[in-house]
Amino acid sequence: DRRKPGKTEESSPRKEQDKIEFLSGIFEGKTTGAPLAFMIRNRDFKSGDYDHLKESYRPSHADFTYEAKYGIRDHRGGGRSSARETAVRVAGGAIAKLFLRKTGIEILAYVSQIGKIKANVNVEEIRFETIEHSALRCPDKEASNKMKFLLEELKKEGDTTGGIVTCLVKNVPAGLGEPVYDKLEAELAKAILSINAVKGFDIGSGFQSAEMKGSEHSDQFLMENGKVSTKTNFSGGIQGGISNGQDIYFRVAFKPVATLMADQQTINKSGKSITLHGKGRHDVCVVPRAVPIVEAMTALVLADAWLQNRCAKFN
Repeated sequence: DRRKPGKTEESSPRKEQDKIEFLSGIFEGKTTGAPLAFMIRNRDFKSGDYDHLKESYRPSHADFTYEAKYGIRDHRGGGRSSARETAVRVAGGAIAKLFLRKTGIEILAYVSQIGKIKANVNVEEIRFETIEHSALRCPDKEASNKMKFLLEELKKEGDTTGGIVTCLVKNVPAGLGEPVYDKLEAELAKAILSINAVKGFDIGSGFQSAEMKGSEHSDQFLMENGKVSTKTNFSGGIQGGISNGQDIYFRVAFKPVATLMADQQTINKSGKSITLHGKGRHDVCVVPRAVPIVEAMTALVLADAWLQNRCAKFN
């Protein structure tokens, strides 16, 4: 429900129930150990909205690349390149969250930037309720209002914008992740970068670390309440590919929605230059709807890491 469209004026007006039908793996409200299989049916589809794209390549879309790879493409909505595909990720992530709840791990994601408007928040005070109270999932009320105004203006212009989702993971035990090829931040990066429209992943001090001195970036160890801790957390909770017990935090950059309501120049299959007229039901900005998707992919990665760590200890 948090992911589906039609909840704000700036999101796609498409109305989907997003009702999950479980096909196997659950009996009397509990998992049985069999694989969980489920499906989510599309209800409010309008394939005809895409007829004008049959012979055209939309700018910044996967139309050309899919055809270059497979020699054929289904033009009715983008197929696997459509963000509709992320509904199943959120469903799978919800199962992973139920599992992680037993470990004490808590995942919170929120909109920290839309366009050039940035939220000013104290990460330590972030709460799920505060995030969800905002229609744009931005816990900074002043910034949220400015973001809403920006999206309203862009909608009138037939334009779109991108933004940033920040994710915070609390109560992570030390020791999750592998030391070389399956580093925890590498697994998180792969999972997050596989989400539609994601163009950047920045963990801990991220790109800012390139401007810092080693003396500034040093996360000094100390004992706090009988537990190993660090004075600062520029590492973003991960060192050497393994969690160190501090909060994991990272930022995810989403590009602007590629489909514009304004006219765009492109080419068709024959290589002829054409003008593409925008139409259909599309978001002005996907970032608010992407928050539960980021949470879901994070949950799936951490659930795997927790299980791998437990198996390693038993072996």
